[in-house]
Amino acid sequence: MDGNGRWARRRRLPRIEGHRAGVKSVRAAMEVCRDRGVPVLTLYTFSLENWRRPQAEVDELMSLLHRYLSREARRLVENRVRFLALGRLGMLPPKVRAKVEEISAATAGNERLTLCLALSYGGRAEIVDAVNAAAAARAAAGGSPASLTEADIAAHLYAPGLPPPDLVIRTSGEQRLSNFLLWEAVGARLVFVPDLWPDFTAKRFTALLAAERARRAAEVA
Repeated sequence: MDGNGRWARRRRLPRIEGHRAGVKSVRAAMEVCRDRGVPVLTLYTFSLENWRRPQAEVDELMSLLHRYLSREARRLVENRVRFLALGRLGMLPPKVRAKVEEISAATAGNERLTLCLALSYGGRAEIVDAVNAAAAARAAAGGSPASLTEADIAAHLYAPGLPPPDLVIRTSGEQRLSNFLLWEAVGARLVFVPDLWPDFTAKRFTALLAAERARRAAEVA
C-alpha cells in the first residue's frame, strides 16, 4: 500500500493525513475481494523498516491502526471476514497487540474472506524466524537441523495455512517488492500501478482482478 506520504505531500498535508486517506482504499479492496470471491487479501501495512521512522510518525501510525481495528471489528464479524496479522507482533505496542489478538480470536471462525495485515513485517525476517523455528522443532524431536527441507520451513512461516498469493499489486509506480512475502510470492504475478494508495479505487482493483482471471483462463485453454 505505497504512496500515502506522497499523496499527502502533494496536497501540502501532514503525512498522517495520507495514511488516514489510505484507510478508504483498504475498505474498498476488502469489499472487492469479498464480493468477487477472492479468498485472501494481504496488505503490507507496517514493515520492520518503518520502525526507523520519526517516533512521532510511528506513534501516529500505531494510534491510527488501533482506531482502525477498533472501528472495523464489528464490520469484520458481520461480513464474515477472518482477521490475521503477520510479522514480529511482539514489537507492537501492548495496546495494539492486544487489539490484534482480540479481533483474531473473535473472527477465527469466519470464512468469507481472510484479511491479513502484515505488521512489523519483513520477508527476510519471516524466513529467518521460520528457519529458526523449524530447526528448534527438529532438534526437539531428536533430529538434525542440517536436514531441514523446504516443507519444514514453509510449515513455520507466520501463516502456514494460507495459500501462496496468485497476484501481488504494488501501488505508486515503484517497481520493487520491498521485502514483502519473499517466500510465499515466488510464483505470483507482479503488477505495478501508478496510483498512489489513497487513489487506488475499487474500479481499478476490479479491472486488475478481471485481467488476471482472463489471463489464467487463456492459459488453461
